[in-house]
Amino acid sequence: MTRFYILIVGICLLANLPVIAQNQPGKQLHVKKAAAPIKLDGVLDEPAWMEAEAATGFFMNYPVDSLAPTFQSEARMTFDEHFVYISFVCFDDSSPDIVQSLRRDIDWDVNDNIGIYFDPFNDFTNGFFFTITPMGVQSEGIMSGGGSSDDSFNDSWDNKWYSKVSRLNDRWIAELAIPFKTIRYNLNEWNVTFLRNDVKRNQISSWISTPIAYIPASFAYTGKVVWDSPLPSPKSNVSFIPYLSGSTFQDNEGENPGEFDHTANVGFDAKVGLTPSVNLDLTVNPDFSQVEVDRQVINLTRFEFGFPERRQFFLENNDLFSQPGFPDSRPFFSRRIGLALDSTDKIQRVPILYGARVSGKLGEDWRIGLMNMQTTEKTSLGLPSQNYSVGVVQRQIFARSNIGFVFVNKQSLGLGEYDKSRFYHKSLLRERVVGSDTITTLNKFNRVYGVDFNLNTKDNRWQGDVFYHRSADSYKQDENYSFGAFVGYFTRNLNVFVGQQGLGENYNAEVGFVPSLDVYPGMYGGFTQIEYKIYPKNSKIAVMGPTAGVDYIMNPNSALLTDKVFRFDYAISFLNTSSFRIAANNTFQRLPEDFNPLDPKGDSTLLAGQSFTWNQIGMEYRSDTRKTFNYAIESMYGGFYSGKLVSMGGEINARYQPFGSLSIRADYSYLNFHEKYGKAGFLLIGPRLDLTFTDKLFLTTFAQYNDRDDNVNLNARFQWRFKPASDFFVVYTENYLPAGVTSKNRALVLKLTYWLNL
Repeated sequence: MTRFYILIVGICLLANLPVIAQNQPGKQLHVKKAAAPIKLDGVLDEPAWMEAEAATGFFMNYPVDSLAPTFQSEARMTFDEHFVYISFVCFDDSSPDIVQSLRRDIDWDVNDNIGIYFDPFNDFTNGFFFTITPMGVQSEGIMSGGGSSDDSFNDSWDNKWYSKVSRLNDRWIAELAIPFKTIRYNLNEWNVTFLRNDVKRNQISSWISTPIAYIPASFAYTGKVVWDSPLPSPKSNVSFIPYLSGSTFQDNEGENPGEFDHTANVGFDAKVGLTPSVNLDLTVNPDFSQVEVDRQVINLTRFEFGFPERRQFFLENNDLFSQPGFPDSRPFFSRRIGLALDSTDKIQRVPILYGARVSGKLGEDWRIGLMNMQTTEKTSLGLPSQNYSVGVVQRQIFARSNIGFVFVNKQSLGLGEYDKSRFYHKSLLRERVVGSDTITTLNKFNRVYGVDFNLNTKDNRWQGDVFYHRSADSYKQDENYSFGAFVGYFTRNLNVFVGQQGLGENYNAEVGFVPSLDVYPGMYGGFTQIEYKIYPKNSKIAVMGPTAGVDYIMNPNSALLTDKVFRFDYAISFLNTSSFRIAANNTFQRLPEDFNPLDPKGDSTLLAGQSFTWNQIGMEYRSDTRKTFNYAIESMYGGFYSGKLVSMGGEINARYQPFGSLSIRADYSYLNFHEKYGKAGFLLIGPRLDLTFTDKLFLTTFAQYNDRDDNVNLNARFQWRFKPASDFFVVYTENYLPAGVTSKNRALVLKLTYWLNL
């Protein structure tokens, strides 16, 4: 524990280091109010555009940060009582643009695009981004953590805005109109930058000069918007988004095989602007049937795999709720609400009755997040109705750092005493030893509370996190802590971070994501990683370098080492967007519980207390992503506990730009434990057909064959965006037994949503 406290003190001292503001002197963009209407036509002939100050002189960030981009860009801004307008002029040649498809929310890395990234709260921490491609494909999202890492950007957030693009021989021009009702903002200073990804030339450039070591959209490298006229004071800001859906479901494995179950649902979401920077989100009887299915994985580890949240209700200001703790020790994980594992560990939906969220900024330094949701009883899963409440209060301190307090409560309603004759979901059951007896009881509530300190210096050089959480339930009240601390130092050539964390044996976060809870009876561990980057000159290589790290876990009571991994890899990124990586690791594990890697539900083959050491080596290669046909391959070979593991995977992508693409992902793992324990191979294949007929009509068909689950899953989703943020969906899903292609179940859903601003 001594090292943990030393690390905490070091992080707090770093927070007080003097830093140089990255809002570069003179980098201001004066924005005038438009005196006449703006017509979105991709032609900048209105007086407001002719009089607007231009953000010019873009700097390249990648693959080098010492040159100007091959083709420059210009950005302008203006506004009226209802919209903030942005225009872009992207100089170019007549070579074909690279736009993978016409589907909204593009994959930023592989599509030509330009966008605005802005912090309308002037706190260098949270904000929005809106991007556009040369073919007019929109993408928008929210930013958190100052944009200092890839995890800071969430493009699943959806909202209403307008755009138009025109194409000339030597440039393409885009006009964007973002309603003030779409965003939260203050009336004074905004931090802003403009970022262009020129995929054709593999060049990333931005308005603010940003070192190659840092993300150019980060708020650490922004200019200031100076409003020459006051922004419009907020007026009534209410969005009402009702939906109507109908579905038919056939379960061929249930009590009445072959029969169809028809249902109709109606509900709504609503967004109410309580202040310019605080929003109330409401949902009643939500239906998330149109949300894209998760991509399956072959998971041979002892730990749960965490899938991302895509449901709209949970996304705005989601960092307030989702970022306390470490990635593998979160007290709140929104996918715990409305989703639950059945007895075969398949995810099933739990009906949500209602939900409410208040989130946003109070004053200059305070942010709040309050959430309450109620689910209904799900008898087939053994779940009663449950209520979830989350509260977060966060205060900004120092340059871009903050301290926050979190409280999470889950209450199961209508539970009596434990009844052995009744089926209960495993999340409700707790076992405790009383004398020589093991007694099973019901856990009627679960709570987690604690404090987090997040460090971000204004130049992005230092980052850190310290947290301490405790849980409380009707089971045990001791050894229920969770703590962690890390500090990272990031420069052009060297990245270093070190951290420690621990869990008490009775810590329980039922609404969180703590995968080690199901494996370790308490743990204490640490992690260290060092990365060195080399930027060769006059080479086909953009950046390369080694990464080395070590992770370890100990039993906090006996100080016995249970896990240790030494990791090393060398990665190369080429100027043509291809990449190569080779990796090796050495792993030691002393199992704290029985484990069967061939069949997690079968008889245990590896027993608690056994120790294993093994080595593995692997490689990855991805071809030029700009090509209409590209691919990625990866492989790994080595030991695995007492046996051998060979795994291979890859993906093939072919596109008919920009109207369609076909991709096939395949993964195969072969485990051989010889005669004593047996051997097995696991295959996962996932072909995906993506058709974008126009920028408003989309069809995605995704199939997944998983021989470990003996299942084929088919998901086809048609979407018609008939108005901004208003959609009609047709979704068809079916699960098959691979042998004979026998249907297990199938469902057809029709859903209509309409976004209405009141």
